[in-house]
Amino acid sequence: MTDEARDTAVSASGGSMRRMTDRPGDAVPDLSLLEPQRRSSCADDVRLAGAPPFFERGTVVSWHYGEWVDVMRVVRDDERGLVARLPSGSERVIAVAVDGRGLRDRQVSERPNVARAPSTTTWRGPGILRIAPTGRPWSVWYFYDDDGDFEGHYLNLELVHQRWADGSSRTHSRDLVLDLWLRDGECWLKDADELAAAVAVGKFTPVQGSVIRDIAEQARRELVDPRAWPLDEGWEDWEVPAEWDEPLTLPSWIALPS
Repeated sequence: MTDEARDTAVSASGGSMRRMTDRPGDAVPDLSLLEPQRRSSCADDVRLAGAPPFFERGTVVSWHYGEWVDVMRVVRDDERGLVARLPSGSERVIAVAVDGRGLRDRQVSERPNVARAPSTTTWRGPGILRIAPTGRPWSVWYFYDDDGDFEGHYLNLELVHQRWADGSSRTHSRDLVLDLWLRDGECWLKDADELAAAVAVGKFTPVQGSVIRDIAEQARRELVDPRAWPLDEGWEDWEVPAEWDEPLTLPSWIALPS
């Protein structure tokens, strides 16, 4: 097998994966260039996460990526960031193709321009833990298999989290397409082809695409390589209280698709 074959793979969603073996880049991304992508319903009266008032342990919060919504239970929330649990079977809102075809059934180049509409569904597979470090443009997702054994860390690149200034139990971000997958001591860059396709059709500007790629390097440099928080705190072995693993329902104030 060639080095290239060993260092490339296809993700479960049909996107590209590349093993990161080089030294992380040192560019500092200008996150302000990505703010036009936020486009959320919390455009006014918001504040950055990481300062009081914090969510209390056990509070059920809604975690937003634009129109996408997950419902999660707070494990901890403080100056370092938000730690929350998404139980298996919990209700969620996602965007699906209006023609009924799954995105994974399409070429990567077709996906950015697919007409979509919000739809309700549930979180499939085992429950996961998500941690959003304060002021960082990513969250760390802890994946487990059906037996509860830890599988790996998924670094979802996203806008820095904002919260409603009125104290509502919600946190807002925006997905940035590109991700990192950490498993067995290896770091993989995921969906670079999807990001390139999104730039090609104007979903992101070329400059924004470059900033997102710089965020991936920043995450490697500041989080992955030094095993910084939360990777250094042992969340892989955190035990879920039995009463916290029941599926959660969407809050009544969310306008559900008919």
